[in-house]
Amino acid sequence: MENMRAIWTGAITFGLVNVPVKVYSATEDHDISLHQVHDKDGGRIRYQRRCEICGKIVDYEHIDKAYDDGESTVILTSEDLKSLPEEKSREINVVEFVPTEQIDPIMFDRSYFLEPASKSSKAYALLRRTLEETERTAIVHFALRQKTRLGALRVRGDVLMLQALLWDDEVREASFPSLDERVKISAKELEMSEALVKSFESDFEPEQFRDDYQEQLRELIEVKLKKGDAVDTEETFGQSAKDDDEGGEVLDLMEALRRSVEKSRASGKASAGGSGARKPGKATAEKAQGQAKPAPEDDADGAASTNGTRKKSAARRTKSA
Repeated sequence: MENMRAIWTGAITFGLVNVPVKVYSATEDHDISLHQVHDKDGGRIRYQRRCEICGKIVDYEHIDKAYDDGESTVILTSEDLKSLPEEKSREINVVEFVPTEQIDPIMFDRSYFLEPASKSSKAYALLRRTLEETERTAIVHFALRQKTRLGALRVRGDVLMLQALLWDDEVREASFPSLDERVKISAKELEMSEALVKSFESDFEPEQFRDDYQEQLRELIEVKLKKGDAVDTEETFGQSAKDDDEGGEVLDLMEALRRSVEKSRASGKASAGGSGARKPGKATAEKAQGQAKPAPEDDADGAASTNGTRKKSAARRTKSA
């Protein structure tokens, strides 16, 4: 994990199994960062937090947030926001395991690599192997920046990957009247179109594609630097850095697996004689949204405790039964 820093440290939990992990951003932006400057003298142009009523520049400590519905504005103070249940859990809670092909790629958002964070990586390897063998993806709840998020836990090579998912209502419906128009396509047209596709057939190799614009922009900057076409703007740059770390311990794996399976069976028997069986799919995920306790983006002293995991797991299974 050279040149990579953990965003936060926590644990994947399902049943009584606890898999400590470190979370890393899996992607990065390679675009060159450009500033705005005055064309006359090259002076840096910065945005100011200026109040539109009094005209004064406002410090962050005096800035509140607000919601505007078009007619009225609701001001939310820091105290208002503190009254909301802030998600600080260090757990990536597995809600269910679903066939991988059922997840529409349009739902994929940010990606994160998960590294084993305990002395033994056996539990990590077992979960990875299980997902591969069953061709399933784990749907999980976790927290990032104090917000509950939906995610897909899947395998990429030898690494477990956490892929943040958009919520269902964040994906728009494609409803275009033009698509309702009846179009007649002849067999010859289809044949020619398929022939054209065949002429472009290839295996996808991402490394073969390059961002020409960014490369040419970088070359342009280097040429101007070599020609001495630059100004001293040292004071316009700043530095900031954050790093997170730490790890956790894992339950005895075989014992945790055995007890989880027993709990699951007992839960299944209880639900068979109760008010109704567990509903599959989306209904289960919706029901679980209020139960999972997710994970923020700062330092942790370790993964969630075994006792806390057991209580949450038992509560989750009792409610879903």
